[in-house]
Amino acid sequence: MLSSIRDLLPIVLVIAFFQFFILQQHLPNIVDILGGLLLVILGLTLFIKGLETGLFPIGEAMAYAFARKGSVFWLLGFAFLLGFGTTIAEPALIAVADEAAELAAEHGTIENNLESRDDYAYGLRLTVALSVGIAILIGVFRILRGWPIHWLIIGGYIMIVVITMFAPREIIGIAYDSGGVTTSTITVPLVTALGVGLASSIKGRNPMIDGFGLIAFASLTPIMFVMIYGILVG
Repeated sequence: MLSSIRDLLPIVLVIAFFQFFILQQHLPNIVDILGGLLLVILGLTLFIKGLETGLFPIGEAMAYAFARKGSVFWLLGFAFLLGFGTTIAEPALIAVADEAAELAAEHGTIENNLESRDDYAYGLRLTVALSVGIAILIGVFRILRGWPIHWLIIGGYIMIVVITMFAPREIIGIAYDSGGVTTSTITVPLVTALGVGLASSIKGRNPMIDGFGLIAFASLTPIMFVMIYGILVG
């Protein structure tokens, strides 16, 4: 809990400084705010403890188990489904997709009715989830093969720049934001633990060099896939 307080202290100090010295206003509902801050500290403490005792160990244990089993097919299948399943239900992605559908309807990109908006939002979510699943699959395959991560990342962003030239302007901002909303509080610890555990269990792989980088792929591919989605739908 002390660690959580230390992590949140800079945010509290920034808000307090601007509230009292710049805006020069008292905080409304100070009791509710303090109570909410206490809940945030408690929630952050429990969340971090849960990651340390639950998600990280299970991710590493499954990586070791897949390595011992020696089945590349099942490992890659698990990697894809892990990325897809944790992304399709991500609340931040749902919010962005719904907002994008509303704006697309208002600007005449799609018909302004509930069914069209729902189809557009679901298609966007499905596209992002599919891209994250493929990203995790590629990242795991990279660990297995020992490929340098920087070449894949550089190649990926070159493709993004090229696709950006042909994508509708209305979808570009959504696409770039989609790369950020996909890395959820469940996906990140599980995927990181999977990468580190897999690199640790394969002879000749360095967990510090090969174990990390899966999240980079999960942030890169949605940008590419959403712009392609915008080209096809538009």
